[in-house]
Amino acid sequence: MSKAKIGAVVMSALLLLYVALLSQTAISLLLTDILVAKIMGALIAVFPVLGAWAIILEFRFTIALEKLQNRINDEGRFPSFELEVRPSGRAIRASAEKMFALYKTEAENHPDDFHTWFNLGVAYNAAGDRRRARGAMQKAIELSKN
Repeated sequence: MSKAKIGAVVMSALLLLYVALLSQTAISLLLTDILVAKIMGALIAVFPVLGAWAIILEFRFTIALEKLQNRINDEGRFPSFELEVRPSGRAIRASAEKMFALYKTEAENHPDDFHTWFNLGVAYNAAGDRRRARGAMQKAIELSKN
């Protein structure tokens, strides 16, 4: 198991512990006879539900993305990037943006090919745009199911 997966499991376990403690507080407040406390308890009860929902969504996305990555690796179509990187290993922005422009054009020309969206997601990630990287990866996952 990779360090990233171990980290995700540890953080999820800590979040679940937090959710359990928060749930206990919500229940305690809901059981009181004070109206304001009941309202606070009801509002606090929403947070554990949102936390559990977020964990489930994140794990589902990660599992689907890992399957897609393995599929692309097995097909021998994993993109190769020639990026200039800093000593830390992060891509130099100008190099990442040049690569990004290439993969963006490819995705625009082949909008129904999940490979192009996967490549675009990797390019967005290299350029430091995590939100768009996730969106492109979600589109690649959806297209790969068809």
